[in-house]
Amino acid sequence: MPFLIPSREARPGDDPIFALNAEARARAQGGEAIVNATVGSLLDDEGNIATLATVVRALHEVPPAVGAAYAPIAGSADFLRAIARDLIGDRPEAKMTAAAATPGGTGALRHAIANFLEPGQSLLTSSFYWGPYKTLADESDRGLSVFRMFDEQGGLDVAAFRSALAKTLAEQRRALVFLNSPCHNPTGYSFDGDEWRKLREVVEELSSSGPITLCLDVAYARFAAATSRDAQPMEVMMDEMLKLAGKALVVFAWSASKSFLQYGLRVGGLVAVTPDDEDRRRIQNALSYSCRGTWSNVNAGGMSALSRILGDTDLRAQVDRERKEYVSLLARRVSRFNEVASAAGLKYPRYDGGFFTTVFCPDAYGSAEKLKASGIFVVPQAGALRVALCSVAERDVPRLVEGIAKVV
Repeated sequence: MPFLIPSREARPGDDPIFALNAEARARAQGGEAIVNATVGSLLDDEGNIATLATVVRALHEVPPAVGAAYAPIAGSADFLRAIARDLIGDRPEAKMTAAAATPGGTGALRHAIANFLEPGQSLLTSSFYWGPYKTLADESDRGLSVFRMFDEQGGLDVAAFRSALAKTLAEQRRALVFLNSPCHNPTGYSFDGDEWRKLREVVEELSSSGPITLCLDVAYARFAAATSRDAQPMEVMMDEMLKLAGKALVVFAWSASKSFLQYGLRVGGLVAVTPDDEDRRRIQNALSYSCRGTWSNVNAGGMSALSRILGDTDLRAQVDRERKEYVSLLARRVSRFNEVASAAGLKYPRYDGGFFTTVFCPDAYGSAEKLKASGIFVVPQAGALRVALCSVAERDVPRLVEGIAKVV
């Protein structure tokens, strides 16, 4: 007698990325020389998980009574103010926010799907995307559609975005768009200022066709490298996207998992920007209700520690310095990868910084299996291999590239 409802009977038992990571770790523990480029955690060159000392200390200094108590349903007020300011800075839009604390950035994405799409409707994202976007949509009885991410010149295909957004609005009369930049997962691509401007112009053009919610997933943004194109990618994004306030709804999925290297803490937030007081009130109520109806509330100790760091000039500066060391470590890996991958003739998007890059590969699943046989683990997806340089020591990058070059 089946007890599960039919739509749940064929669910996979494990996330494929975590399953690959477990297999790689087991083989390494058995004595094999493994290059594990699967899981999205930053490791140092000795394979130890990277942490920020000031963040760890702040967590230990949370008063026991604070850590043990229930947090407010939507999150503590000081935490919500702190993450809005962390995103938006001193811009006037920082005072136009509705926000809720969530278990990591994943929780923020879940809230966006549940509150800005009807059941049966589909969110829109790029053709290369973080796999759990689809899982989150499916779990909420929503769908996922994509636009072609790259044009023939290797840049963001804004024309494809416009076409897909127009189609979505025509079919649904509303749209929720997930955009992940800077440091897109899985490609490592960061939109430049011109691309952000063109995206904004498309949203402005189509905003009269129905409500558009633009969800900006900035989980990896603090690891974005300054480039000759844009000195501060996060600031360039904000300068363009906040111009949409009042024309479309701009929401941010904020995460402490990457920015503060605290994946297990499960602290994140959804921050929505709208200048309309009544819209803001309704959104705040809806987000609070969703919190109560799912996880109830978020880690009180984590919110307390992060609020303290973000609100204290000296502590925040110290965390920024500590993070900068890891940004530099990652940048060296990126530079080494670009050097050897270019020489090997690999095809991959522009890669300036971030945890991942993606190598284009027509038979990604077959190629990944061949790589596993040689002790190299990557994540296959349709048409590409995701490579997590965040977990690969710089000295192993040449072996990684050489292995990939043999199978693509």
